[in-house]
Amino acid sequence: MRRADLISNKIYDRQSMIRRVAQWRALGRKVAFTNGVFDIIHQGHIFSLTKAAAEADHLVVGLNSDASVKRLKGNDRPVNDQDSRAMVLASLLMVDGVCIFEEDTPLELIQDLMPDVLIKGGDYTIEQVAGSKEVLAAGGRVVINPIMDGFSTTGIIHKIKS
Repeated sequence: MRRADLISNKIYDRQSMIRRVAQWRALGRKVAFTNGVFDIIHQGHIFSLTKAAAEADHLVVGLNSDASVKRLKGNDRPVNDQDSRAMVLASLLMVDGVCIFEEDTPLELIQDLMPDVLIKGGDYTIEQVAGSKEVLAAGGRVVINPIMDGFSTTGIIHKIKS
């Protein structure tokens, strides 16, 4: 993408994201969904997002709000605010939409979007993934992508501090 001015067009509020997913579906396209904090983007994130994008025609990323991150990871996080994190994610070629959610899990957003494929990275089981029951019941798939060893935001923060 050479039109940097279009990057912000990939950041949606919940209702706009729902409408955009409906438009893609009307065109017969499949939608994948993944989520996370994405505080300091690193090679592990790029690996995970690339694998997630390969699962469908469009990739939507649910992004934890600043308040959600603080509740989950403590007062020192996030390092980057939600608007900055959303902009960085939206600038990535494999990401078609970014939607910030306020809750601790993306369950409500997943229920609103009902993606064809729900992807989570890490050592989760399908049963542990928020929204997995709902996506499977609707005929979708749930994929657990491997994580890339040696890359983590916590590790990067620790390295910076030492």
